[in-house]
Amino acid sequence: MEIEQTGLKDCIIIKPRVFEDPRGYFFESFNKQTFEEKTGLSGNFVQDNQSYSSYGVIRGLHAQTGAFAQAKLVRVTKGEVLDVAVDARPGSPTYGKHIAVRLSAENKLQLYIPRGFVHGFSVLSETAEFFYKCDNFFNKASETGVIYNDADLNIDWLIPADKASVSDKDLLLKPFAELQHG
Repeated sequence: MEIEQTGLKDCIIIKPRVFEDPRGYFFESFNKQTFEEKTGLSGNFVQDNQSYSSYGVIRGLHAQTGAFAQAKLVRVTKGEVLDVAVDARPGSPTYGKHIAVRLSAENKLQLYIPRGFVHGFSVLSETAEFFYKCDNFFNKASETGVIYNDADLNIDWLIPADKASVSDKDLLLKPFAELQHG
């Protein structure tokens, strides 16, 4: 496993060691001991989630607050997405900054997103399966988020506006400047 810093504290890209031969490939997608040794971060994940989406879908930007804040380890098992993490930790030197990383079944990259970030992704391929581990359980009352097209964040989702598919729930999210940190 190789670790690549992103410029946002504790938000890192993980490149697994992939063993390929004419039959296919094998890689260890997660090992708690290796993860903690290489990153210095906790690998105590308690919930796995998976979604399936078609081209143009934008999910996010989501987070949970307070005692239910979640760190996530995300990857793509089919297709390609643009994964976006925004530092929403008050007092952080990179507060309000974001990174965007292409994750795909082909490149097998993973992104670790610490607690206190808002997170989302856009689907760049015809379809995509998105898989992620969380270090805390989902709690509906602790949900928060930021509208995907926030002018201050100015995120390029790599999806033309007329092709973007965003849920009604996500269209009701507020701008980053109004984010409730709870």
